Amino acid sequence: MPSVEKIIEKMKRQPNGISIDEIDKVLNYYDFECKRQRGSHRTYRSDQGGILIIPVRKPTVKSVYVKSVLEKIGEE
Repeated sequence: MPSVEKIIEKMKRQPNGISIDEIDKVLNYYDFECKRQRGSHRTYRSDQGGILIIPVRKPTVKSVYVKSVLEKIGEE
């Protein structure tokens, strides 16, 4: 599995081709924890007060949610 840095570069280059597993790995690296999954949405929270709600879509997540992940982790 690719490293977090490679996944972030892929997210910047091609935001349409990112899986929920890749987003989960990046968010866990930046201390976001999946607090719950209700239906088709996962809620991630960090100790600094950041909250992200990501719809779980197979095979990939929509680019608007990938961009919001990049903003939250400071990699815009």
